[in-house]
Amino acid sequence: MAEVAAVLLPGEAEALVQALRSGPLRNTGDHGWLRQHEAIEKLNMQAILSASAGQEQLLIELLVNYAKIPTLIEELISVEIWKHKVFPVLCQLEDFKPKSTFPIYLVLHHEASIVNLLETVFFHKEICESAEDTILDLIDYSYRKLTLLAAWSTNREFPTHEKLLPEDLTNASSMQELQKQAEMMEFKISLRALSVLRFITDQVDSLPLSALTRMLNTHNVPCLLVELLEHCPWSHREAGKLKKFENGVWHVVPPEDHVKMTKLDGQVWIALYNLLLSPECQRKYNLDGFNKSQLLKLRAFLTDVLIDQLPNLVEMQRFLSHLVMTEPVPPKKDLILEQVPVIRDRIVRENSGKWQAIAKHQVKHMFSPSEDELKDLACRWARTYNLDVMEALVPEKPKCGLCGFEATKRCSRCQNEWYCKRECQVQHWQKHKKACNLMADALKKIKEDLKVQP
Repeated sequence: MAEVAAVLLPGEAEALVQALRSGPLRNTGDHGWLRQHEAIEKLNMQAILSASAGQEQLLIELLVNYAKIPTLIEELISVEIWKHKVFPVLCQLEDFKPKSTFPIYLVLHHEASIVNLLETVFFHKEICESAEDTILDLIDYSYRKLTLLAAWSTNREFPTHEKLLPEDLTNASSMQELQKQAEMMEFKISLRALSVLRFITDQVDSLPLSALTRMLNTHNVPCLLVELLEHCPWSHREAGKLKKFENGVWHVVPPEDHVKMTKLDGQVWIALYNLLLSPECQRKYNLDGFNKSQLLKLRAFLTDVLIDQLPNLVEMQRFLSHLVMTEPVPPKKDLILEQVPVIRDRIVRENSGKWQAIAKHQVKHMFSPSEDELKDLACRWARTYNLDVMEALVPEKPKCGLCGFEATKRCSRCQNEWYCKRECQVQHWQKHKKACNLMADALKKIKEDLKVQP
């Protein structure tokens, strides 16, 4: 059995899972929130490493036994609301000129961390079942993200800002840079939400009836998925070259791979397969004239080359051939009391009319750190993101911080930036200098702390 890189010992993982809590929106970014953010980051990294070695059962059991999936879903929706209601207010405050955008970046990144963790664990049926009623909130969340993807693809606007961290953590003029970061993060989050939704559809036979109704009739997810296949937001042409989004970055695709199915294409097809071929879904889905015409668009995509890559789509092909000859039939009406998602509505209702007050409170108490607080924050970040573990998680070779080409030389001081050649490092130094000093001080403090430990 493969050895898993250590992020957490079993006892540490249990303590972190047990301590997960939902908090009020007003406290986003405070010290208690930061501790939970670090915990989720560590759990996320451990989940990815364990899943890659097929040894994720311990974390799955902890999340189920301590009933923490609903907590994670509530945290996910809370930070989504913060991003759409509070963050725009922060950006418009004329007197807010932060010495560092890093604390705000951590809040924006929190959503990505949670959805990444959920994507990793929702592969397991027991996780999906442990969500209980909050599965409806997660379905609505995923639907909102898929509609964003559809809007991007329709407008042919694709976020291309690929840097994962603010280049200068102490640059007071980087709010605009942060907004670009947020846009790229939103794109990546939406793609992960697509995967989460696909894993939910894997369990259609055991989902509550309200969850199926939500996906099939309230949101008409099958037709939305057809639209995503039509416009394919993770693929576009630029300067005559086909580019696809995989593993967090845009790649130029060589001509021989143009017809190769990406992981994202596969997620859409599997979700459609689950929603259209399940007997329970067929019984509930309203195959009226519009839905039928939209679904029949799939026939043009079902080529022999595609079916060779995903053989189960032969059954989809048969279903669509039968659909051509079928007259629309109204779905059977179930006399049931339908549940609705409540988390988003409750958080919005509790904070309605308070967005500016929350923003000003957070500017004063969380997002205007002193130099010592900023150094402490950088130190905690460096502790959380163990560099050896991070390298095990990154599927791509590092890119140069200046030109973006493949890099082989790491900054010796901060260990956090890469370059392809000495010239790029020299040119980038003025922009990298303050961030480098901050991270280097944090790493030095960590080493000193380790030396004094008994």
